[in-house]
Amino acid sequence: MAAPGNKFFIQEKLKQTAPHHESFKALWETKWKQPCEMGLYPFMYGAAVDFQPVVDTIIAKGLKRPYDWDEYAHCFFPKAEELVARAKAAEGEGNLEKASELYLRGSALYRIARFPAPRSKKQLQAWEKGKEAAIKGLGLERYPTVQVEIPHVHAANGDGPVLPGYYHLPAEASSSNRVPLVIIFTGLDGYRTELSVWKNGWAQLGCATLIVEIPGTGDNPGAPTDPSSPDRVWTSMFDWVAKQEGIDQGRIINWGYSTGGYYSIRVAHTHADKLKGVVALGGGAHHMFDPEWLDAVDNLEYPFDLAHTLCHKFGYTDFEQFKKEAQDKFSLLSAGVLDQPCTRLLLVNGTEDEIFPIDDYYLCLLHGGPKEARFIPETKHMGEPESFFIILKWLFKLLDIKGDVRQFMSTIPSRPKY
Repeated sequence: MAAPGNKFFIQEKLKQTAPHHESFKALWETKWKQPCEMGLYPFMYGAAVDFQPVVDTIIAKGLKRPYDWDEYAHCFFPKAEELVARAKAAEGEGNLEKASELYLRGSALYRIARFPAPRSKKQLQAWEKGKEAAIKGLGLERYPTVQVEIPHVHAANGDGPVLPGYYHLPAEASSSNRVPLVIIFTGLDGYRTELSVWKNGWAQLGCATLIVEIPGTGDNPGAPTDPSSPDRVWTSMFDWVAKQEGIDQGRIINWGYSTGGYYSIRVAHTHADKLKGVVALGGGAHHMFDPEWLDAVDNLEYPFDLAHTLCHKFGYTDFEQFKKEAQDKFSLLSAGVLDQPCTRLLLVNGTEDEIFPIDDYYLCLLHGGPKEARFIPETKHMGEPESFFIILKWLFKLLDIKGDVRQFMSTIPSRPKY
């Protein structure tokens, strides 16, 4: 811990329980309704008109923790299936804009069905159906997304064979007109199907995007219990990127969101020569695995059981074992990563973060080479929305792009048209 007295900066909050943990009804009314109405995380591409009847059903069932994840997920399927059927009909009629929106609205329902992580049979089904709907919708947009299957040529120790990613290469890109590449690392619960909301802004600026999940989430092939698996996965990824003729190999940057920020800090050190710069937004490094922190965070800012979701993500079934082993095993400090040379690294987070402690970014500044940091006072996880404006300005300058941040942010869908 970085605060005086060997305490967390938010030490006094660790014994509190946020009101949204009382029930799903409380979660909706105190935390989720407003972002749903605004199309904000975790409701990207979603529409409140689609979610309200599902919410009514869940509230009528009285669902609360410990959740029956199959029962919870099942509530979202009828409306999601209806939207996908409407999307197919619109596509058949040639109304591709409408079809795209409806596919993506369907994918948003499937996303919240498998949220925060697919831990049951029905949630796994929701993840598969959500991917199908998302890639259909994203493929019909003005700047179409395609799925790429990146061979994991450096696979070992239980890794899978392929890293799937969502990729957009601007039409004008070629070997004689190479473009920057923004590699997005997704988070604990937000996968490539929804972090694609950032693609249109970059596409308008002539940048390619590659969006991939992190080990233990989505379809990342890295063995979740192996702390070095991400190094192998990213090496395979960069091997693939090096073969893309339309990419300017000198202007590749990485932006990791939340848990993805943990992996961005790591890749900034392990693959410093591959990246012009890295942004770690709301990530962690060491104290995020502290047993005292893990004992508290199931009751704090995160919508559901954060510590147990992290336990699942890192490949554990026994929470007590995870809590005992995680810091020694996954800490970037213990592994010596933080003391290695790194590329330009910008650390951004809210000072009151209750998901990953701001203490970890203070720790990063105490090790290795100089890093850049911007903390957003009096805000929680990721310091939204101010953090986005800070980061985009930094990236535009780094990539030598003349971009308008407000115009960029306006490309993120927030209201349904159909």
